[in-house]
Amino acid sequence: MVEKPDAEPKALTSEIRFEESDFHALSDRLAGDRQFDDARLMTRRKLGTLAKQAVERLAGGGLELVSRTSLHTPNTFNAMRVKRIWAYLVRSKAEKSRLKRTLGADLAKDLDAAYRNAYLCLAVEAEALEVSLRLHPEAWYDGQNLVNRTRREGLDGWLAELNRLDGFCLKMHDWKGEWRLGSLDRSALKEFLSFYKPGEHRLSVERRWPVPPGARGAALGPEAPLELLDQLHRLASLYRFTAWSEHSDFLFSGS
Repeated sequence: MVEKPDAEPKALTSEIRFEESDFHALSDRLAGDRQFDDARLMTRRKLGTLAKQAVERLAGGGLELVSRTSLHTPNTFNAMRVKRIWAYLVRSKAEKSRLKRTLGADLAKDLDAAYRNAYLCLAVEAEALEVSLRLHPEAWYDGQNLVNRTRREGLDGWLAELNRLDGFCLKMHDWKGEWRLGSLDRSALKEFLSFYKPGEHRLSVERRWPVPPGARGAALGPEAPLELLDQLHRLASLYRFTAWSEHSDFLFSGS
């Protein structure tokens, strides 16, 4: 039975390892070629399997998330070109229900769409691997929750969370600049917040590994998927700090 393109693919039971085909099928030349759908589906299955493992690991620490994966076939949503495949971990159905009650029916429309929530991400591109925490402009409630928290508690809490993530960068929207974490200071973080506007800007904390053709040896080894999982786990504390939850409710003035 052929799986529907938008159906979540079955998890793999074998060891996860990346191959040249995972990157090659996402290249500019092949991103729109339907003959490489099967290769991209395998990449999607690998990321989906890793995401399920991450969900289980994070649940052990009390963080309840669910995982989904992006489409592997050219379609109108990706301009008929698949240049990036990712798995994302988002708040659970129960947590979405709590947020919907907090926001009210009008503001909570379409909350089920993953990108309208803060999410953790594992991604493969033609020349990069990525682990990140992302807030889309339409996840404005999580962005506003973060901004309100820094206003009420000051910057020290967020600054400490960010600086635990050496090797990652804080980025805004499609700006070329980035704020490197590990030694970020208050003035730089204050500068970031002076520009960032929830609902207008995308916010991400990301770590990327370049994997250009001819230099993918490390990415093809058995340790690469494990490293992605370890780095994703490092983002759990920042996710808790950032995203709205009943334990981190800074969305409205009365909270």
